[in-house]
Amino acid sequence: MASATAKQPAKTGGKTPAGGAGGAANGAPAMPLASPLMGGLTKKKKPFLGMPAPLGYVPGLGRGATGFTTRSDIGPARDANDPVDDRHAPPGKRTVGDQMKKNQEDEEEDLNDTNYDEFNGYAGSLFSSGPYEKDDEEADAIYAALDKRMDERRKERRELREKDEIEKYRMERPKIQQQFSDLKRKLSEVTEDEWLSIPEVGDARNKRQRNPRYEKLTPVPDSFFAKHLQTGENHTSVDPLQAQFGGLNTPFPGGLNTPYPGGMTPGAGELDMRKIGQARNTLMDMRLSQVSDSVSGQTVVDPKGYLTDLNSMIPTHGGDISDIKKARLLLKSVRETNPHHPPAWIASARLEEVTGKLQVARNLIMKGTEMCPKSEDVWLEAARLQPGDTAKAVVAQAVRHLPQSVRIYIRAAELETDIRAKKRVLRKALENVSKSVRLWKTAVELEEPEDARIMLSRAVECCPTSVELWLALARLETYENARRVLNKARENIPTDRHIWITAAKLEEANGNTQMVEKIIDRAITSLRANGVEINREQWIQDAEECDKAGSVATCQAVIRAVIGIGIEEEDCKHTWMEDADSCVSHGALECARAIYAHALQVFPSKKSVWLRAAYFEKNNGTRESLEALLQRAVAHCPKAEVLWLMGAKSKWLAGDVPAARSILALAFQANPNSEEIWLAAVKLESENNEYERARRLLAKARSSAPTARVFMKSVKLEWVLGNIEAAQELCTEALKHYEDFPKLWMMRGQIEEQSESIDKAREAYNQGLKKCPHSMSLWVLLSRLEERVGQLTRARAILEKSRLKNPQSPELWLESVRLEYRAGLKNIANTLMAKALQECPNSGILWAEAVFLEARPQRKTKSVDALKKCEHDPHVLLAVAKLFWSERKITKAREWFLRTVKIEPDLGDTWGFFYKFELQHGTEEQQQEVKKRCENAEPRHGELWCAESKHILNWQKNIGEILVLVASKIKNTF
Repeated sequence: MASATAKQPAKTGGKTPAGGAGGAANGAPAMPLASPLMGGLTKKKKPFLGMPAPLGYVPGLGRGATGFTTRSDIGPARDANDPVDDRHAPPGKRTVGDQMKKNQEDEEEDLNDTNYDEFNGYAGSLFSSGPYEKDDEEADAIYAALDKRMDERRKERRELREKDEIEKYRMERPKIQQQFSDLKRKLSEVTEDEWLSIPEVGDARNKRQRNPRYEKLTPVPDSFFAKHLQTGENHTSVDPLQAQFGGLNTPFPGGLNTPYPGGMTPGAGELDMRKIGQARNTLMDMRLSQVSDSVSGQTVVDPKGYLTDLNSMIPTHGGDISDIKKARLLLKSVRETNPHHPPAWIASARLEEVTGKLQVARNLIMKGTEMCPKSEDVWLEAARLQPGDTAKAVVAQAVRHLPQSVRIYIRAAELETDIRAKKRVLRKALENVSKSVRLWKTAVELEEPEDARIMLSRAVECCPTSVELWLALARLETYENARRVLNKARENIPTDRHIWITAAKLEEANGNTQMVEKIIDRAITSLRANGVEINREQWIQDAEECDKAGSVATCQAVIRAVIGIGIEEEDCKHTWMEDADSCVSHGALECARAIYAHALQVFPSKKSVWLRAAYFEKNNGTRESLEALLQRAVAHCPKAEVLWLMGAKSKWLAGDVPAARSILALAFQANPNSEEIWLAAVKLESENNEYERARRLLAKARSSAPTARVFMKSVKLEWVLGNIEAAQELCTEALKHYEDFPKLWMMRGQIEEQSESIDKAREAYNQGLKKCPHSMSLWVLLSRLEERVGQLTRARAILEKSRLKNPQSPELWLESVRLEYRAGLKNIANTLMAKALQECPNSGILWAEAVFLEARPQRKTKSVDALKKCEHDPHVLLAVAKLFWSERKITKAREWFLRTVKIEPDLGDTWGFFYKFELQHGTEEQQQEVKKRCENAEPRHGELWCAESKHILNWQKNIGEILVLVASKIKNTF
C-alpha cells in the first residue's frame, strides 16, 4: 500500500524545472527533496503505518474506488471445519462448511415457472430464507401431528398393500434360494454315506497342494544326539592329521575306529540317555501312585468296570454344573431361611435326584419330613424316593402324622403287592376316612361283584352325593332294587341328569320302552324345577353315548326332548342338519336318524330335508328303510322328481323292475311331461332289454315333452342298437328344432366317422361350429379328425382358430400341446405349454400335463409349482400321485390317490388310475375296496372315463366293468 509521503516525491520530481539540471551543472550538488532524512525531520510518522489493514478494508472506498481481493488479502484456502471470522455467529453458521452449504441451498432454490405445480406449489419453500419464528414452529408441529395421525390411519392398509406387492414380486421373480428350496428339503433325507460319496469340486492346484499330507515326525534315536554333541565346539587350529592327509585320506577309514568314538569324545561333557529314560519312568510311577490306595496298596481304578463307573457319573440332567451349584446354594438358603417350607425340601431332593445323588436326595427328604411332618407332599415324595420296604415304613409313619390323608392311603395301597394286603390297607383307610369317594371307588374295584355291591351300599350311605357310586350300585343290583337305588339317588342328588338317563336305560334294557319317553320328559321338568340349565350340547353328547351303548330308545327320547331347546325358529332347519352331520361323523347313526325324523315332522314339505334324510339312509341304512322313507317323501313332496327317481332306482337295483315301473307311473301322474321321469323310464326299459317299449316311450316323449335331451337319447338308442339310418334321420329332425345343441352335432359327426364318411363328418363338425362356436368338444373332435387323416397343419390351424374365438380355454390349449407332442415336436409342445400357463395360470389340467412334459429330474420341482398354483385341483393331485407311482413310492402314491378321490369322487380318471395302481401294488382286498368305493361314487366325468363309458359298445356296462376297461387302457408310460 502506498503512503502519502511516498507519493509526494513523485509529484515533485515530475515538476522539476529545467533549470534544476543547470544548477547541477554549475557545480552545486543536487539533493532529492524526498530523502528519508528530510522526511523524518519534516513530518511525524503515522501510528498505523506498518500495521495490518482492518477486516474488510478497501483502499479508496471513500473516494468511490472499487476494491478487489487477492489471495494475499484472504490468506490460504480454509478447511470446512475452520471457524468463521464472526465470533458471534448463530449455531449452524460457525464453520466455513456450514456457510458454504447454506449458500448452496440458497442458490439451489429455483422459483421458476417450470418448478411450479398447481397442487403442491413450488418444489422448494418460498419463505425458507425468511425468519423462523415461534408461531412457525407451532404451525409445523401441528402439521407434523396431523401427518403422523393420517399416516397411522393408513398404516395398516399401506403395510398390507406393500406386503401383497412384495409377495407378488417374489412369486414373479423368485430368488435362486427359493427355486432350489425343494432340493434343499430333499437334503434332509441324504444319508452320511451319500454325503461322503459326493465328489469334490475340481481344483486347479497341483497334486501336492490338493492333497496335503501331514508332516511325518520320526523319533530320533539317542545315539544321534550323542554323536552330534561335539558339533557345537569351536576349533581355532587345524588338526595335524587333517593338514597331513588333506581331510580325505584319514588313517582310520570308516570313522568307526577312531580312538574316541561316540559320546566319549574328550571335552564334550557326559550324557547318559539310559539314565534319562529311567528318570522318565520314575516320574510316571510317581504320578500313578497318586491315584493308588495307600492303605491297601491296591489301585482304585477298576479296569473292567471303569467305563461303567464313568457312565454312572454322567448326570442325567441337561443343565450346566455351575447352574446346579447355584440351584443347590439357593435351595440351601431357602431351607435355612424357612425350614418349615415343604416345597424347598421337595425341590432340593429332586435336584439331587436328577444329578444322580439319590442317597443325598433321600437324606434331604427324610430331614424334610422331620421339619414338615404335616405336609402330605413331603411324605409322598419321601415314599417315592425310598426303596420298597423303607417306603412302606415311611408311609406308615406318614399315616401316624396324617391319619386323614387320602393320597397317603392310596400310596400305601399301591406299595402293597398282595391283593389281600391292598384290601386290608383300604379298609383301614375307610375306617378313618369314610367320606372319601376315591377310597371307596378304589376299594370297590378290588372286590368281587357281590362284595362290591355290599360295599357300595355302605358307600352311598357315607357319600350320598356321589353320582358315580349310586350308578355303580344300580348296575350291580337287580331290576327292582336298581329302580329303588336310582329313586334314592334322585332324592339325594336332584340336579344330576345322569341318574335320569341311567333310569331310562334301565327301563329300556328291561323292555319298558314306553317308560323311557316319560322318564326323559320328567327329567327335563325336574331339572328345570331345581334350577338346572338344560345344556343342549351336553344332552346330545349323552344321547351319542347311549347310541354307542345300544340304548336306541333312550337316545331317540333324549334327542326329541332337547333338540329344540335354545334355538330360534328360523335357525332350526340349519342347526338340525348340522347336528345330524355331527352325529354321523361321531358314528352315532341312531341320533342322526332321530334328528332327521324330528326335522321331517316339523318340516314335512321341505324337499331338501327329505333329500338329506334319503341320502343318509342310502349311505348308512338298509334298502327297506330307504324305500320306506322315500314312500313318505313322495307323499309329502310329489313334485320332487329326484325323490321319485331315487325310489325307482332302489327298486331297480334290487331287481324289482315291475315295482320300479309302478313308481315311475305314479311319478308321471304327479309330474306330467317331466323330462327326467321320461328319460328314467326309457333307461329302465333299455337296461332291461325292453327296446321296443323304450322306443315307444321316447316317441311319446318327443310328442308330449320334446326337448333336446329327449331327442339326443332317441338318437343314441337307435345308434347303439345299430340302426344308423334311423339315428341319422332322428338327428336331422332334432337339429331342425335344436340347432344350437352341440351334442347333436357331435353325434352326427361321430356317426359319419363310424361310417367312414370323413367329408360328411367334417361338414357336420363345421356346421356345428357355426352354430356353436363356443363348444370346446366340437373343436377338439374336428381337430382330431384332421389329425387322423394326416392333415396336421389343418388340425393345428383349427386349434389356433378355436383359441382365438375362445380365449383362456384350458381344454383347447391342452389339445394343442398334445397335438404337437403326438407329432413328435416336443420343443413346440413345451413352448405352447409355457404360453398356456401364462394365459391360464390356475388351470389344473394344464399343470398336470406340464409335470409329465418335463424330464424326470425336473418333474418334482414342477409338481411343487403346480401345487402352489392349484392346491386343491384333482388333476394336479392325480399328477402328484402318478409321480410318486413312477418313483415307486407306493405308500405316498396311495395317500395321494386317496386324497384325490376324497376331494373329487366324480372324476372317473382318478378311479381308473387308482384301480390300476392297486392291481399292480395292492392286495385283493384293496382292489375290491377301490372298486366298491368307485361304484358308490358313480363317477361321470374324466377324459379316459368318458371315452369308455360313452362308447357305443359299452352302453350297457355297469360302473365296475367300465372301471376295469379304463384301468386296462392305462399304460405306465409316465
